[in-house]
Amino acid sequence: MSSAEGKPLFNIQKYKMLSLNLPTFEANIKAKGEKKVIFDVIRRRFVSLTPEEWVRQHFVHYLLSHKGFPAALLANEVAIELNGTKKRCDTVLYNRDLKARLIVEYKAPQIVITQDVFDQITRYNMVLKVDYLIVTNGINHYCCKIDYTQQKYYFLQDIPHYSEL
Repeated sequence: MSSAEGKPLFNIQKYKMLSLNLPTFEANIKAKGEKKVIFDVIRRRFVSLTPEEWVRQHFVHYLLSHKGFPAALLANEVAIELNGTKKRCDTVLYNRDLKARLIVEYKAPQIVITQDVFDQITRYNMVLKVDYLIVTNGINHYCCKIDYTQQKYYFLQDIPHYSEL
């Protein structure tokens, strides 16, 4: 289905995706065989449309459009090695020197964010040593700033604008 301009139209009910606690955006979704795919603006390709990917795409657009994050400094599905095993960080923000500054961990909307989710992102941070960690299921968003000198972390009321990082 497409509009007069040739842009795909998105019907949230048709794809049975949940409405999220994030601003909407024009999702580029199409059918690929039996499955649906969504265009990832960071990876610049279509990826399988899963509930977690639905959250990722909304959150990335939120960071780009509302929080001033530069797309060129974001990466999705960043491979790291942790204790001899390969892991993937959902989204990583880098600074201009390509040092990781922030990690985002996504969960599907029906997944409750628990201590286990925070433990997962904290393990990733043992490798990347970033200043900010964000966990979201598209409904609830948690952001914390890490103070390495005090060996503490602080939950923030809101996700900071890129200029405040």
